[in-house]
Amino acid sequence: MTSYQNDLMLDAALIWVRDRVTKENVDNALPSTYAEATSTYMLAQANLGSSGATLADGDSNGRKLTMAARNSVSVTTTGTASHVALTGSTGSTLLLVTACTTQALTTGNTVNIPAWKIEMADVST
Repeated sequence: MTSYQNDLMLDAALIWVRDRVTKENVDNALPSTYAEATSTYMLAQANLGSSGATLADGDSNGRKLTMAARNSVSVTTTGTASHVALTGSTGSTLLLVTACTTQALTTGNTVNIPAWKIEMADVST
């Protein structure tokens, strides 16, 4: 049996994130709210511009949204980074959270956030 879905279905979800994200937050725990991502657990925060996320075909199938690398992001709180959270200022929304390689960060230093992707696979049977 074979399956099909239109790329626009996956694009709709990824575009929803892309169009709402304004900040990329480096956190020391898994946030479940906007306040946790942007305050309670936040170690560093990068502002995203209009070219901060790119929609394309997935690596093996489906679609992906690639978040551009952010370099020299100021660390505002000392702690161990464990998650990256995407937040939007409209409605103070927590959009998406992913785990990252753990790294000790110190206030006053900077951190580089490498490019990473959100990938949604094609439907399978």
